[in-house]
Amino acid sequence: MSTAKAIEKRGRKSGRVGSPNVAFSTKLAGIAAFKKALIEQYGEAVRRSKKAGHRVSFRVDVDPEAGAQTITVVEELPGAVADGFPVEQVGEPDADLKAALREARARGKKRVSEIVAADDMLTAEAFADLLGVSRVTVNSRRQNGQLLGIDGAKRGFRFPVWQLDDDGRPFEALPELQQILGGSAWAVYRFLVTPQGGLNGLTGLDVLRSKKPDEVIEAAKGIAHGDFR
Repeated sequence: MSTAKAIEKRGRKSGRVGSPNVAFSTKLAGIAAFKKALIEQYGEAVRRSKKAGHRVSFRVDVDPEAGAQTITVVEELPGAVADGFPVEQVGEPDADLKAALREARARGKKRVSEIVAADDMLTAEAFADLLGVSRVTVNSRRQNGQLLGIDGAKRGFRFPVWQLDDDGRPFEALPELQQILGGSAWAVYRFLVTPQGGLNGLTGLDVLRSKKPDEVIEAAKGIAHGDFR
């Protein structure tokens, strides 16, 4: 039985299929099962929309802590207006929430400052001297993903020394990692310095130093595709 049909059958047993708010959800830990269910649920949404003559929707939730994706079955929305779905009106955040947000932003800025001020973070000029190239070359290679340079705002771009292999050359996997992780240097940085489940608890940098770039690339693809195992 397909995932979509299984969902519909369980909904029927509860007497809720076709109602405005169907609450049944299914957790799919495997990425392959999730993709299959997503496609099936999309097809179910198209079928119901044509039959009902109005818009329908279904929700997808990704929970990195649980290591699973949840698809909530199709909900019919007969009250949807022609120019879009109704938007819930919310008021201004209260003073406590605003204060909490300010503190969170301040902590984030402080952490960025600490990272870019570390001894292993070099300016473009210092990194150029280390490589024996010009500052212009360093910035050009940063822009095309060959070098990892993270933006320290007021401090400018900083280049971690550890992105060089034993021969003093940038790891060859860096351009592909930036492409996989959305072109974000900060995303690549976090991936390389944070223990990864897909790498048996090692960091991406640990595995690159072990000369296993293919494993690092596959782990990055898993993250990009929502596989949190």
